[in-house]
Amino acid sequence: MIEVANIRIPLTRLGKTRETERAALVRELSRSLRVDGQRLATGLELRKRSIDARKRDKVSLTYIIRTSLDAAAETRLARQGRDIRIVEDAPRTYPSRTAKPLEERPIVVGAGCAGLFCALVLARAGLEPLLIERGDDASRRGAVVAEHNATGALDPDCNIQFGAGGAGTFSDGKLATGTKSSSHRFILETFVEGGADPSILYDAHPHVGSDVLPQVVDRIVEMIRNAGGEVRFRTRMTELVRDGSSVRGIRVEQDGREEELPSRRVILATGHSARDVYALLAEGGIPLERKPFAMGVRIEHLQADIDRALYGAAAGHPLLGAAPYKLSCHLDGGRGVFSFCMCPGGYVVSAASEPGGVCTNGMSYSGRAGTNANAGLLVNVFPEDLPGDDVLAGVALQRGCERSAFDAGGGAFVAPAQLVGDFLACVPSSGPGRIQPTYPRGVAWGSIDGCLPGYVTESMRAAIPLLARKLAGFDAADAVLTGVETRSSSPVRITRGDGLASIGCAGLIPVGEGAGYAGGIMSAAADGIRAAEAIIAQSPSGGLTA
Repeated sequence: MIEVANIRIPLTRLGKTRETERAALVRELSRSLRVDGQRLATGLELRKRSIDARKRDKVSLTYIIRTSLDAAAETRLARQGRDIRIVEDAPRTYPSRTAKPLEERPIVVGAGCAGLFCALVLARAGLEPLLIERGDDASRRGAVVAEHNATGALDPDCNIQFGAGGAGTFSDGKLATGTKSSSHRFILETFVEGGADPSILYDAHPHVGSDVLPQVVDRIVEMIRNAGGEVRFRTRMTELVRDGSSVRGIRVEQDGREEELPSRRVILATGHSARDVYALLAEGGIPLERKPFAMGVRIEHLQADIDRALYGAAAGHPLLGAAPYKLSCHLDGGRGVFSFCMCPGGYVVSAASEPGGVCTNGMSYSGRAGTNANAGLLVNVFPEDLPGDDVLAGVALQRGCERSAFDAGGGAFVAPAQLVGDFLACVPSSGPGRIQPTYPRGVAWGSIDGCLPGYVTESMRAAIPLLARKLAGFDAADAVLTGVETRSSSPVRITRGDGLASIGCAGLIPVGEGAGYAGGIMSAAADGIRAAEAIIAQSPSGGLTA
């Protein structure tokens, strides 16, 4: 098999559908490689597709492809340049049932991305894990979230943060990552097996969409069950059972009943919003440490304005879709300000998980067809910004900002909002301009200053004009700021050693975003898989095979 990289084709030559795009790609390869187009088209596999809009008047798409030719042709082509190489088409690898069940089955706590993929790998290896989740399955979660959006009713155990799929289920399902892992392809293929569009296998910025992800997540749960794992919803961990410095199981509450579940391997994948778990661990003497995190607001623009700023005259072309952006700057003094979880054609959502606190996030549906673009506009918060020596001081700061936002909104999870122009001028806002806020519980116009620490708001004021130099219109006077976004990452790390286990409790394996070792769907899932592989390697006849 041969791989060809850096195939660049101007947008004007690609047509407007996936079919015309593929035909243009085959024509270009046939011309440049001097290989019959029909031979290329048969078995051609798209490995990467990205948009090159550095020159807005000459937008192009760049590809990496693989295809099989005869050995002589592949050898001849591989000698032509550095962008062509012979590769082995490695088969899809899945864990097989090579490991014998342990005396006590592993328990995975939390069914976010880290927990789901950890449990899936363990189950397919034959270790019959138990996966518990405090919230509902993804389908039932949708109804609970819709009820919160409509009425303000909040279920502290099932919401945008808690339930099958974790926080990622209702935040677009962006699968781009800056991390490297051999498990990434397996993760993407599992999403496709669960019903995600196959384009996630090759798009440079893949996403599933919050309208598709719940069904995908529920199918992954079924994969776990079909492989021999058990999954329990509405089951919350209340205590970590230990024998000296080793874990011996957990106590859980389900339907008002408590039960002790024995296990010498407990994978803690509870996410960055399970603040009760952090408190439980701190009270039990499990080593925790402060870590940097970020806070800020959601910023909304018209998606059409973002498209024009990034794609120029090509804005609106169906092969480009809604334009994403990623921005950052460093201010004097070392504090960074950056966009986070940018949602093209998306919506600001209520991400609260506690009564009396407003927390925002963003999401897009698979079509990314909403009128607005939104992103987190976040500022670094460092451990040295926090008072005292309480390891949970960052959690207290997050919670305090969320309560201030709740009060500023007047209650019922209404969010405070301010126009960018007014924010930069330090005056309160009285209403919207062109851009209508999409936050579902409604907004209270005024000022966001009192909802966040001064160093956060002043950093945003300094950064917005700088970011506008990178993306024209980012400082549009009628862009909307909706507060607050506090849950981009955990302010706490559960300290673990080289073998992934907690340094203070043998057999307790903290993973994912809540443990402080991941920052998104892909990295969290990969961390969960690493934990599963470590457990499999220690089991009788452990191992993974193709």
